[in-house]
Amino acid sequence: MKKLLTFFLSLCFLSAFAAKPKNHYVKISTNKGEVIVRLYNETPLHRDNFLKLAKEGVYNGTIFHRVIKAFMIQGGDPDSKNATPEATLGNGGLPYTVPAEFRDSLFHKKGVLAAAREGDAENPTKASSSTQFYIVQGKVWTDSTLNVTEARRLKFKIPESHRAVYKTIGGTPHLDRNYTVYGEVVKGLEMVDNIAAMPTGKGDRPTEDVKMTVTVLSKKEARRLEREMKKIDKKMVKTI
Repeated sequence: MKKLLTFFLSLCFLSAFAAKPKNHYVKISTNKGEVIVRLYNETPLHRDNFLKLAKEGVYNGTIFHRVIKAFMIQGGDPDSKNATPEATLGNGGLPYTVPAEFRDSLFHKKGVLAAAREGDAENPTKASSSTQFYIVQGKVWTDSTLNVTEARRLKFKIPESHRAVYKTIGGTPHLDRNYTVYGEVVKGLEMVDNIAAMPTGKGDRPTEDVKMTVTVLSKKEARRLEREMKKIDKKMVKTI
């Protein structure tokens, strides 16, 4: 009986460690820090496209070519690899787009990963760039500024749960349901603030290039991360 119980416990232990992680994660490393991003399962087209490009090394050596403080940091242009300081960037990509995946539950809070795209005139379906993305820094809003944004920029009411986040963490609400949000930073948000604080020149390009390396976390790394985040969530619940 004792041997059977030991075997059963060992099996449970191994099953826990062999369990498939709930999400896919990528790491974006720069000389200004690194972030780990959870890719949303709710946006599978964007998730799978980003994973494919990361595994192929498409992003490695590209730079954050457009940076606007209190707004976002943008990268992913293949043309930015070894680009000269005078080069105009932001038009590069692969010869396809990704269909928009708008989800009411996903919005532009600080730290989300979203897809860049061409403007509405050339792109009425709001399809996303094949490679270019941005990470939101944003700013903290008030009810009055959110009301103005609703009236002037949006065609819908911002949900109360989203408003609460915009009034505390911050973000860029005027982009909601216009650009596909498909992930969020779960670790290392300081990198976004560091890059957003950099001086910029023509085209909002930082005067110092910030190159990136993008890697996909292994299943083992993803499981470990999810266990860490679960522990943190439990501690936060206990302190409330």
